[in-house]
Formats: sequence, structure tokens, C-alpha cells
Amino acid sequence: MRFFLFLFFCSVFAFSQEKFTLSGVVKAEESNETIIDAIIYFYETNQQVSTNSYGFFSINLPAGTHNYEVIKSGYQQFASTIEIDSDLRIEIEIDKSEKTQLKEVVIKKNSGKIDLKKPELSSHSLEIEQVKKMPVLLGEADVLKSLTFLPGVVNGGEISSGINVRGGAVDQNLIQIDEATVFNSSHLFGFFSVFNSDAIKDLKLYKGGIPARYGGRVSSVLDIFQRDGNNKEFHLNGGVGLLSSRLLAEGPLKKEKSSFLVAGRSSYAHLFLPLFDSGNKNKAYFYDLNTKLSFTLDDKNSLFLSGYFGRDVFSFEKSFINTYGNSIANARWNHIFSGKLFSNLSLIYSDYYYGLTLDAVGFNWNSGIQNVDLKYDFKHFISNKLKLNYGLQSTYHLFNPGIIEPNNADSEINRQQLDKKYALENALYMDVEHEVTSKFNVEYGLRWSNFLNLGKQKINYYKDNLPVSYNPEYDIYESENPISSEIIKSGKVINSFNNLEPRFSFAYQVSPKSSIKGSYNRMSQYLHLLSNTNAPTPLDVWTPSGKYIKPQILDQVALGYFRNIKNNMYSLEAEVYYKDIRNRLDYIDGADLIANNEIETVLLNGKSRAYGLELMFRKNKGKLTGWISYTLSNSEQKTPGRNSQETGINNGKWYSTPYNRTHNLAITSSYNLNDKWSFSANFTLLSGMPTTFANGYYTYQELTVPVYNSRNSDRLPTFHHLDLAATLTPKKNKDRKWNSEWVFGLYNVYNRRNPSFIFFERDSQKGNITNQLSIFGIIPSVTYNFKF
Repeated sequence: MRFFLFLFFCSVFAFSQEKFTLSGVVKAEESNETIIDAIIYFYETNQQVSTNSYGFFSINLPAGTHNYEVIKSGYQQFASTIEIDSDLRIEIEIDKSEKTQLKEVVIKKNSGKIDLKKPELSSHSLEIEQVKKMPVLLGEADVLKSLTFLPGVVNGGEISSGINVRGGAVDQNLIQIDEATVFNSSHLFGFFSVFNSDAIKDLKLYKGGIPARYGGRVSSVLDIFQRDGNNKEFHLNGGVGLLSSRLLAEGPLKKEKSSFLVAGRSSYAHLFLPLFDSGNKNKAYFYDLNTKLSFTLDDKNSLFLSGYFGRDVFSFEKSFINTYGNSIANARWNHIFSGKLFSNLSLIYSDYYYGLTLDAVGFNWNSGIQNVDLKYDFKHFISNKLKLNYGLQSTYHLFNPGIIEPNNADSEINRQQLDKKYALENALYMDVEHEVTSKFNVEYGLRWSNFLNLGKQKINYYKDNLPVSYNPEYDIYESENPISSEIIKSGKVINSFNNLEPRFSFAYQVSPKSSIKGSYNRMSQYLHLLSNTNAPTPLDVWTPSGKYIKPQILDQVALGYFRNIKNNMYSLEAEVYYKDIRNRLDYIDGADLIANNEIETVLLNGKSRAYGLELMFRKNKGKLTGWISYTLSNSEQKTPGRNSQETGINNGKWYSTPYNRTHNLAITSSYNLNDKWSFSANFTLLSGMPTTFANGYYTYQELTVPVYNSRNSDRLPTFHHLDLAATLTPKKNKDRKWNSEWVFGLYNVYNRRNPSFIFFERDSQKGNITNQLSIFGIIPSVTYNFKF
């Protein structure tokens, strides 16, 4: 810590000579939307600065004439000259690439180039145009599935929208849209993600080296930004696919001062089912709505109001109805105190709801989680060599594990409300971006997190303070019954957790074309997802840390080599990492997670670890662009005995997590043949998911009982498939404002039957029979996209 303070004060004094501050915002010329991560390079001083999440930048420059250029993937390079003799604030507008219409992103001279000086590794930014070009299942662009082509990222299967990052579980990912937390990221049980690609401006995934402004999860951060809306002119765009369609409208409320954006999406396959079966009353569909209002109040203040609402409905003969989805509302205020100090104040509400109606039993089930967040973040430009990010955050959590109610007069179900839980999560943080020398840059910071478990809540007490007991006779863990309980009054603090989370990363430029980067970060997670499935499902239940459930604590280190090749035509990234997590939840055998008011009686605190090698080679320019990524990794979990008499889960030995994919090869490419045709392809090959098979059977009282191997010691077969897509862009009529394209896709070209799971049956004559369930074979798709 003394070392960091020494560097900090040396920088303040060494670079305090008088210079003028040039600050401003970079915007898209056609829409006035702010642009994230645009690079502004100044030739005379050989300096560069990048825009923040709201398009703002600040840099100190000496008096005189300065030539500069602005670089951003998908936009034409913009060059200009500016005269500086005092502090100055400007607005820069850059144009889309000339060939960019609906889907195509043209890679310009420096696009795709690795910033060798920036102490940032284990992170990836994807242009939304890149996402739209990737071949996908059923032709619907999917933000989350596109991430699985990056090194270190896999998902739980073909119909899972959840992602596993560097061997982490789905609940260990912080997924945000406009800073609001998304708790369930899938539609139709994983066929689609909840993110409408037309409404998305930018996205960034952090796998490690995570800045101190982020917290609350121990695996990754996915930060997604919605578009602001065009405040110059009205536009309408959308698409029609085989199973779903979407429509977006945007335009000015007051020209160049305010704008609106409304985007809707819905599936409709269920509408055609009666055509094939007139008596079919089953339904499965989703819909979602993105909204945003943006106001430029003056040259120092901007206001953004955004929202999201999504629902999935699945019903079977009206006797089984399942409804679930996310709701989000967000208000953000940007204020520029000066050319050196930028702030953002956010007030956020997010809600995840799960509802189930089961007429056969006669009950309704409702559960969910609600958050109210207050964030105040500052970006302080001390000098060109020293920048500060600091702020505070507070989140109020309400957990509703479930309420069961009778849904008709004849129901024998009694109303039951499982105990609600309440918590308050707070944080203070500071990050320092520091250029120590022209070749050595560091980013260091500290986050203090605090979690308060609040009443009103019932607390159970158990013998020896252990809600789970060990039975040595059968070598199993069993749930204990409470010996007493206590009702804690509303608002009283039941448990308090405090953690300091240091963050550090560096970049050392070995040569003009290469650098070495490294990072260390500690993170704490106070919310836990209770699920005994390998992929996220709507019925997953969130619960807070408390008396019997400890916060998860992560320590992760990473080291990488980065190189730009052949005038940035190619780039290479190679990283190794190791991560260790304490207090990872595990479950006793046969754990009952649903409608369990004593959930602590089926949980054990364990630990996990993951380590691996990640490689990524990109081609950034030319008609053919894309990348190849490969990951060699291992992800394990261990729950040892709590004393010498207990053997622990799996005999206290390390075992593979359900998302441990040893090998992961992914290739994605795009080829622009001409102005009319473009083609893209994806190929995925990865190790099968760990599972547990029976290795024998015995008969007990005429019942056949399987005997299983050790936990997750087996694997499903290797998973692989090839996807292709072709995009036809009709010749544009200059007199018409209507632009369109046809996208033809083919998922799983060679019809690989990848197993989702394997199960066994015992036949008295044939012996063991192996059965495999595969979801998808070869699937064609066609989508029509338009823009007006």
C-alpha cells in the first residue's frame, strides 16, 4: 500500500506543470449517440485517450496546434486539427464506415489492434455488428451465445443461455444492462437470450483483472449498454424470422436535444400449432420490450431513463402454466463538474419473477428477487499519467423464495409463504490508472464491500450449530431439525460481513509490437443461486449469505503475452490464469431445494479452483476476418469433512465441476465477397460435460438399485458442430430510404447429434440399455432484416 501511495503522490507533483485541458464527447454523426471506447490519438505529443461508457474523454495538452484522429471499429477514421490556448470542451462526430448498412462492419486501419500499453487483460469487447454476423440457431442474433466463441467461455448446452467463464458457475457472473442486474438471461428455457441485439450499443466481458467499480460476483462481469436513440431523425428497423420477429423505433423528441428508443420482440411459433393439430392448446412463447429516453439538458448535464420488461409463458393444456421474466427501470444523471471531473448518478430497480400454476394439484406458486440500487461514480482526470475512478454503491435486496396459494375453491393446498429474506449490500471503491513510464502502466485499486443480513426473518438454531449432520454408519450427510428458532424484528442486522478487495494489473511494453500483462484481483459474492442442475433454469432460487451460508471469496491471478502482427493485420493473445474460491456451496445427496424453509439443512461450504491456458489469434483486416480461440483448462470442486471423522462429499477429494470442459476450440469467420453477398461460419469443438454414470447394479427386494462412480468422474461425448450463414443485401436504390437484407442460416451443417444427457435402463434380457437425448440436428433458418 505504501508503494501505491508513493507512486500516486510522485505522479501528482511530477506532472503538475501547467497544461490546458481538452475534454469532450465523441458521437456518431448519423444519430448523435455517444461512442464507447473510441480512441483519440494526438500526433504532436504521441498521446492517446479513450472515451468512457458515456463517450466522454479528457486529456491535458500544451498550448499550440494539435493534429489528431479518432479511431473506432465500424467507423471511418476521423482526422482534424485543433488550436489550444485555454481549457476547451469539444464535440466530435464520426461517420459509420461507408459499406456499413445493416450488418456489415468494415475493419479500418487500427481496428482490432491490441492496446499494448493499457493494463487490461482477460477482457473482450464485441461490436454488436460482429454479433449479428455470426451464424446462430433459428437465425436470432444472440449476445450470450456469441461470447462462447471467446477463450475461456462455454455454456451449459445447446438450449442454455447461461455462460460459464473460466470454470465458474452461472451465478458467479454479474450480467448488467445499463448498470441494472439481470438475474435470468434466457428466453424459452435457453433457446434465446433476453438481449435484443437491435437495442444494444456495446458490450464488454471481464474474465479477470476486473476493475474495483465492479463487485458482487466472483467469476466474470458482462457489461451491456443499450443504445440511446437517434436525436436527429426518425428511423424504423427490425427483422422477421421463422420463430420470432422484432421491431425498433427511434427518433428525436427535440432535435439534437432529446431522443426516444422503443424496441419490441416476440416469438409466435405457438400460433401455428393449431394448424397442425386443431385440438392443441399448448403454448410456449416470449416477448420483451426495451425503452430509453435520453435528454441533453445542457453542456454539462444529461439524463437517461431506460427500462426493460420481458416475459416467458409456457402452458400445457391450460392445466400447467409457467410464467417468468425480468423487469428493469433505470434513471441515470451524467454531470460534468469540469474538464477533469465526470460523474454518473444511477437509481436502478430490477426484479426477477417466477410464477407457476398447476391445476392438477390446485395451487399457484410465485417467487423472485427484487433489487433497488443507488450508485454514484466519478472519473477524475488528474493528469495524462494519472486518472482516478471512485464511487459508492448501495443495493437493497428482497428475496422471496416462494409463496404457495390455492387457485380454486376445491384445492386442498393451504397458503404458505416461505420466509422472505432481506439484505443491504454496500461498497466504496477507488481505481488508479497510472502511467509509470512510457513502457510501464499499472492500474491498482481497492474495494470495500459490506453485506448486512436484515430482519424480519426467522433464524433456526441447531445442535452444535450444525444444520447438516454426518452419519458415519452410511457415510452420508443428513438434514437436521431445528432445536429452536427466533424471529428477528424488521430492520435489525442479523449478520454483517466486511471484505477488502484489492485489484492490481500491469502492462509492460516489451517492443513496439508486443507487451506482457498481468493481474491479481480479489472479489466477494454475497448472493448464491440454489440449483442442482448444470444449466440455469427459471426455478432457480437466490439466497443471501447469512448465519449458515458464508460469502464466496475469490483470488485470481493471470499473466499474458500480447502481440500485434504485420501492421495490425493480425493479433495474438495468450494468457494463463489460476483462480481459487472459498465457501463455494455444495449440496448433500438428495438435496431438496424447492419450497424448503430450512434451506441451510441441505447445504455445505466447500471450495473450488480453476486454472488454464487461453489462446486467441485474430485476423483484423481484409475481406476475410475472424478469430480462432483455444482453451485448455480444469475446474474442480472439493467439500472436505468438517473434522477427522467426516469423509466429506466424494470422500473429500477434488471432483470436476459440471462445467469443466478440458478442451475448447472455437473458430468464427466472416467473408465479404462483394457489396451484395457476405458469408460467415462458426465451428465449435469442446470436451463433453462431466456427469456421473452407474458402474453397476444390485437387487434389493426385487428392486434394481444402481451403483454410481465417484461424482462427475464420467463425461458425455465430445460436443461439436459447424454453422454457416449467407447474407444477401439487395442493391440499394439511392432514391429510397428503405434498406434490407436476407440472412440464410444453417445450424449444425453435418447433423451432429450432440447429447444433452445420457440415461440408462435395466432390461432383464438385454442388460444395460444406454439412451441418449439430443436436442438439435441440422436446422435451416431465414431472416429478413430491414431499416427505414
